[in-house]
Amino acid sequence: MQKLPEKPPSDLGFSFDLSGSDDEFKRLVSEYNNRYLYWDELRYRIEDPERRKQLWTVIKILRQMRYEHIPFRTLDLKYSFIPEIIRGLHTIDRYLSGTIQIHNKAIRMEPSYIINSLMEEAISSSILEGAATTRKAAKEMLREGRKPKTHAEQMVVNNYEALQLILKKKDAPLTRELILDVQRIVTAGTIEDKYVGKFRTDNEVVVADSGTGLVYHTPPDFDEIEGFVGDFCTFANEDKTPKKEALGTFIHPVIKGILLHYLMGYYHPFNDGNGRTARTIFYWFVLSRGYWLFEYLPVSRIILKSRKNYGLAYLYTEYDESDLTYFLRYNISCIVQALDDLLKFLERKQTEQNATKAIIKKIDEINQRQADILREMMEHSDEYYSIRKIMQMYAVVYQTARTDLMDLEKRGFLIKQQRGREFLFIFNENSDLWKKSPVKSAKE
Repeated sequence: MQKLPEKPPSDLGFSFDLSGSDDEFKRLVSEYNNRYLYWDELRYRIEDPERRKQLWTVIKILRQMRYEHIPFRTLDLKYSFIPEIIRGLHTIDRYLSGTIQIHNKAIRMEPSYIINSLMEEAISSSILEGAATTRKAAKEMLREGRKPKTHAEQMVVNNYEALQLILKKKDAPLTRELILDVQRIVTAGTIEDKYVGKFRTDNEVVVADSGTGLVYHTPPDFDEIEGFVGDFCTFANEDKTPKKEALGTFIHPVIKGILLHYLMGYYHPFNDGNGRTARTIFYWFVLSRGYWLFEYLPVSRIILKSRKNYGLAYLYTEYDESDLTYFLRYNISCIVQALDDLLKFLERKQTEQNATKAIIKKIDEINQRQADILREMMEHSDEYYSIRKIMQMYAVVYQTARTDLMDLEKRGFLIKQQRGREFLFIFNENSDLWKKSPVKSAKE
């Protein structure tokens, strides 16, 4: 981001009668409000400064009339239910809390799909925070179970471990200790030890461009952090113990998860790791509220493709009187895009599942996992697989992965080689299974 967006005028200072305006003016008000354009985005659409200010005045009045206010003690937070958000929430509710179906058939969600998605999320979230690595190299490291050798690889491993933690903690309430645990894991070995697992105790932290030094955001005073953390946990947990007086304050769980993401980023309670902690807490919340398919949804991969818009969504919200509609719209659009990618991924996996079933029919006394391993290795017949890689890919212990591979090698489907102390396996293209395989025909 080269420069900061312009802040909206604070001195609107007059009322405006919409009934006396021209039809084009009314059309623009309706269009720009539905698209929820920010003030800065009007500068390139309305050249006349007076007309632009009039337009913004009417837009703001209409927005204020439909705000949903959020009961958070220290900030006047609000948002609007615009069509894009409503459509996005409908899509999320339809797919991410129920059963995924492809071509009217429920698809089996394999443990390996979760592992793949957690890896993708860990990698993308790390790259967002500056980790200098590629997705291919980082995923290979995670699959091999190799120890990280660089700062960037350590960030990836940390994020992966944090996501595994919140999967285990999804039924627990959010506490101060859990927030500290998440930050401790995502920053271990990547920042000074004195900042790991501790809230900041000064005001030296700002959100800025590392190259130009341009300051995007100055967080609240560190003296407010302890109070914020208490309010944050109460806000996250309160719908688990609803009170009668809370009727009418329902917040959609996905909206609330995104609000938690924003609040963590806004207060920036740590010296480092705030973004990674915020995105991890978001995952914890939506998983804890029954949106179990988020386990398979690497949203940060979509954010990474539009990181500038991610930053602008934060700034638009902060600059426009804490109107979270901008941040909600952006994040919901990322979730919907990630869901679209997931559906395409699952459609491919459905074809793979059919191929796995065909292998099971051809081979006696082979288990589901071994058939999946054979299909995977047939599709990548020029790649070597270690026991640890299979262990990571299929979420099994070392001995189980070893037994599967050794059995397949003994039966002639794989070729085993020893390199140093490690066994590596590659698919045997001389086996009868390969000769009759559609994978062979496709490659030829």
